[in-house]
Amino acid sequence: MDKKFDFTAISDACIKCGKCIPGCTIHLVNPDEVTSPRGFIDLLGAYKRGELELDKEAKDIFESCFLCTHCTDVCPNSLPTDMVIEEVRADIAQKFGIAWFKRVFFTLLRHRWLMDLMMKLGWVFKTCGFKEEPSKGGMRARFNLPLIKADRLLPSLSKTSFLNKYPQEIKSGGKKRVAIFIGCLANYNYTSIGDSLVEVLKALDIDIFIPKKQKCCAAPAYFTGDFYTVETLAKQNIEYFESFIDEVDAILIPEATCSAMIKHDWEVFFTNRKMFDWAKRAKKLNEKIFMVTQWLYSETNLKEVLEKKGVKFDEIVTYHDACHAKKVQGIEKEPRELLKSVFTIKEMSDPNRCCGFGGVTMQTEKFELAKAAGAPKAAMIQESGARIVSAECSACRMQISNALYQNNVDVEFKNPIELIAKALREKQ
Repeated sequence: MDKKFDFTAISDACIKCGKCIPGCTIHLVNPDEVTSPRGFIDLLGAYKRGELELDKEAKDIFESCFLCTHCTDVCPNSLPTDMVIEEVRADIAQKFGIAWFKRVFFTLLRHRWLMDLMMKLGWVFKTCGFKEEPSKGGMRARFNLPLIKADRLLPSLSKTSFLNKYPQEIKSGGKKRVAIFIGCLANYNYTSIGDSLVEVLKALDIDIFIPKKQKCCAAPAYFTGDFYTVETLAKQNIEYFESFIDEVDAILIPEATCSAMIKHDWEVFFTNRKMFDWAKRAKKLNEKIFMVTQWLYSETNLKEVLEKKGVKFDEIVTYHDACHAKKVQGIEKEPRELLKSVFTIKEMSDPNRCCGFGGVTMQTEKFELAKAAGAPKAAMIQESGARIVSAECSACRMQISNALYQNNVDVEFKNPIELIAKALREKQ
């Protein structure tokens, strides 16, 4: 492990109380002490002391963590288990390399123009892989292509990305001026999230700035151990954000994972690399960076606007607490309060349980674990009786939508901003 870190101290600080185990996502689907937070910490301490070889078995163990941060949320000693696993994954990447398809993906993330081109081609040939509904024929059948859709539900691609759809400046009244950091899934796949956010901000007479040079937040690379990509993207984004941060009231992010990466992990990443100037710059930006519902609830009269409109929908909504929203940022009240103005909210039995997305490796090489983690969440949603499940995270949307599909649960997933925009356009 990198000589800059002394994770032996973290290992020694674990008192083995076991509070982290009952809610640990991997332990729930693979109840083995080795794949539990205190198991991970023990192994990391042994690795640091030179008592454990970083072989393929250790690699498999360390890559089985979902990084849901449940352990850090409940640990009485506040041990950063997720951070040390992220760090050891960088060592894994250095020793074993990164799978070719991940390297291609991270290259696309570093070059927006190339990602735009690939996604445009992906839309043209979307019947080969990205579909919202099952297909019995089409191009896949004609050319005998693999039935990816038979095993999982993948998000559809939009013809035009969010960033390419709108002008850079949208004037709406000038009460405030905000920038939008959209996130990759919302930019290319779930573009109705950005459409809805623009609609809501216009209704509140808020001017919108869409930073066209924004890059991926680097979360997929961070969770995989590709720290070159993390450093590249974080630095480029920080420099770009600094060029306009004084001209906006806030940078709004409709994605829990992107928000947590930018507001928390960038600073941690640079601090751990002893790049203290970059860590300081990342921290300073945080003063104006918010998840969307957090800012709309605290800084606007949106709740009052919704209540005055007097619209109440019949659909019951259940809310899923994305790990990077509640556990990392403490955001759970704000989206619920806004949604309560127009929907009936019925809580599922455990809204805080991780959906099981787990990052690129979990969604590819360890997808069976993701499926196992998603099934209980689908059951909870079904038992709630809700027709809509909502969360401010497109990674959760991708995972939960597939879990619902796999388990034949007829429930629709919507970002809270999409539901709020629907209420605002509804006639009384």
